[in-house]
Amino acid sequence: MDKPKHECGIAAVYDLAAAGVEVDQSAWKLGDNGPANQFPQGESSRFIPRMLLDMQNRGQLAAGMASYRPGESELLKIHKDVGTVTEVFQLSHQARAKELMQGNLGPAAIGHVRYATSGADDRCNAQPFERPHIELRKWFALAFNGQIANHALLREEILNEDDFHLARDTDTEVIMHLLSRARSGERRASMLDMLAGLREKLDGAWNIAYLGASGEMFVARDPLGLKPLCYALDGTFFAAASESVALSNMGFRDEDIRSLEPGMAILIEGGRFRIARFAEASRKAHCFFEWIYFANVASNLDDRSVYLARKRLGEELARSETLDFDRGTGDTIVVPVPDTAKASADGMAYALDLPCQEGLFRNRYVGRTFIEGSDRANKARMKYTPVREVLEGKRVLLVEDTIVRSTTMRALVGQLRERGGVKEIHVRVACPPIVSPCFYGIDFATKGQLFAAKYLDEDTPLTPEIEAEMAAELGADSLRFLPVGSLSKAIDLPEGSLCQACVDRQYPTAHGERLYQLEVARGENRAGRAYDAPVGSAPAVS
Repeated sequence: MDKPKHECGIAAVYDLAAAGVEVDQSAWKLGDNGPANQFPQGESSRFIPRMLLDMQNRGQLAAGMASYRPGESELLKIHKDVGTVTEVFQLSHQARAKELMQGNLGPAAIGHVRYATSGADDRCNAQPFERPHIELRKWFALAFNGQIANHALLREEILNEDDFHLARDTDTEVIMHLLSRARSGERRASMLDMLAGLREKLDGAWNIAYLGASGEMFVARDPLGLKPLCYALDGTFFAAASESVALSNMGFRDEDIRSLEPGMAILIEGGRFRIARFAEASRKAHCFFEWIYFANVASNLDDRSVYLARKRLGEELARSETLDFDRGTGDTIVVPVPDTAKASADGMAYALDLPCQEGLFRNRYVGRTFIEGSDRANKARMKYTPVREVLEGKRVLLVEDTIVRSTTMRALVGQLRERGGVKEIHVRVACPPIVSPCFYGIDFATKGQLFAAKYLDEDTPLTPEIEAEMAAELGADSLRFLPVGSLSKAIDLPEGSLCQACVDRQYPTAHGERLYQLEVARGENRAGRAYDAPVGSAPAVS
């Protein structure tokens, strides 16, 4: 479908008591009654499939887990495959799922759901990755969320060394190699030193869950905080995940769930549990798309509700509305494109005193299947069904979360006219125009494929006249985008703490800017992405 794709989500769990890890309880406010739950001792790995299910929105291509099993010959055990969480962990077959989890029991585990922005769509690129080794300190598993903007440079640097080889074309393997080198020879770096070393090498978004064969673990968030990462502690049971909903559904209380600050890591090493800073953050650059599209609507990210942010996006859209409505007749209705635009449509309808009705329904069982084919318009017809009884003869404010290529929106507008019998269609987008690619973990199209980019260059502001041209191309009666300045208001974070590069072309890292300049130089009709381009083809960036 014509939707942006996220790279992945990560999860981690640790039964600290079972592993004899000390926790300074005075540093945690657990309420008057202490821990809220009694989690099963020594079987924390059982929670990973449940956590990944709650983050399935972050990737449907592959899933997997790595569990730590002290006393077993296979100290780290990996289970992963291509497919949804239900498919990979056989959750539709109780006996098989139980047998699978019995073979992966342990006091600690990490998990991953994947959508690929680099690397092939096959099992060998499913995560977690494992690096087996005869020395325990060098044997570990790794799960990664994000994208490294200087991946090509780092890969070339590694391959230029004698006797070095990389088996996969993914940034995750590059990170795994850098961590391996930190513990090679006489260096024997601590986990905090390993992370400080990554800080010096990596440009981009990188959240990591690491599990070692001696039971050591860290979860870390990059210094810009581009991707979200939450954690919770209940007595001596620890868990972390890309989204808070995965923790709250486990049984953690809301007050015990916190966002990990950028440049911080949670470290479990040498019998100690601690939170430490590995890098100073000169600024924050939280990806605004997490709130408006990617995250589960029930999540809280950096102490901001996803639902409330989306509701406020709709209210911001209402403030810029210029159409006149006869509110007493029911002639005009607000219709969301399911599912992520629902909260924005509700907020807009309430602010405009208009009814919000579900005139489009999504077929949830059309998804990862060969019957989709490659025709995006046909996919839209299969995935969305207009309800003529709701739509016929109405003026429709069609609220969508974003427009990337525009193929799906054109197909939807056509369906609403042909199958829904609408009188007028006014498209309202709860996001500014996407004018530039992302190099930090969102699989946006190349610049030349972006719908709005061909109308808006760096010297052309968005005007009502340009929106009218866009509406004509979509087949709509009118089109309005959310103003860029409304994003920070809706999310309730300062504009300077958000990454908005895809809508304002202001990249928060040097290599992100480098790739953007390369994308501009390549022109609109070049195939492939700047991210995949040869290293030497990029213009210099000061």
